[in-house]
Amino acid sequence: MTESRSGHHSICKHTNLPIVWTDTIKSIPVHQSKMPFIVAHEFFDALPIHAFQSVQVQPNQALTTSTMPQRPSLQWRELLVSNAPPPSLFSTPNSPTPLLLGSAYRQSTTPESPPEFQLTLARTPTRHSQYLPESSPRYRRLKPSPASTIEICPDAWLHAADFATRIGGSSKHPKPTPSGAALVIDYGSSSSVPINSLRGIRRHARVGPFEVPGLVDLSADVDFTALADAATRASEGVEVHGPAAQGDFLEAMGIKERAGAIEQKLRSEGRAEDADLLQKACKRLVDRGPGGMGKVYHALAVVPENSGKRRPVGFGGDI
Repeated sequence: MTESRSGHHSICKHTNLPIVWTDTIKSIPVHQSKMPFIVAHEFFDALPIHAFQSVQVQPNQALTTSTMPQRPSLQWRELLVSNAPPPSLFSTPNSPTPLLLGSAYRQSTTPESPPEFQLTLARTPTRHSQYLPESSPRYRRLKPSPASTIEICPDAWLHAADFATRIGGSSKHPKPTPSGAALVIDYGSSSSVPINSLRGIRRHARVGPFEVPGLVDLSADVDFTALADAATRASEGVEVHGPAAQGDFLEAMGIKERAGAIEQKLRSEGRAEDADLLQKACKRLVDRGPGGMGKVYHALAVVPENSGKRRPVGFGGDI
């Protein structure tokens, strides 16, 4: 799509129009005359998260004048990154164990070096634990179950709201005629709150998130319901469709027909090896087996509000 990149600018070889690369979408002005088309592919999973656990807290008798026994209460406590103790600390009987919740939070069995950091439970409430887990009934419903863990990404809310504002307008940025669209494709479930999904990825393999800092990509499941809520709250001019499993989305978009036509052309040209690779790649994208891309990836669309008269293609709409 582009020719040689010089600095932060490229030229589209099809239209000869400049392509400007920015570090943040905030660098692009919001204007009512613009028709934005936004594709966020594996964008939200890389944003920072806050993790919380519901814990049972014993009442502090020193802070109450009541002679009646006080029942334990449940509070959200934040999981914080702390320095990991030396490995020798865990080699003796009755030694403490670092708090690493869920397999996704544990280092791999053969790390290149012992991780320098770990997740530990905050001993007292933090600013974030007092607000974020209480901000949605979806999170509050999990609080009564001790040891419940949730992951929340406030930055994702801000970006989803920004996308919706650019498409449908808002009180601060009115847009008489909503236009444009946003497509989000990422890891995540269709309805549940993410838990214990923080992971490191290096050399196409999953590793602990604290191994070799700076050399490991960090990822966490996307809360698509939270994205939809943030978008619809930000603008009355948009509607949200999905999330749809990637396999369903791509098949509704015609991936099998398109790949089949290309494969047939390749075979007619005697390029059987390329045709086999194409077939394998297409199958991988729609695979709905355990851990398959067609199941773990989901797609969500933000489009101008039209009272649900026509669903987008890939989300129940006809081509």
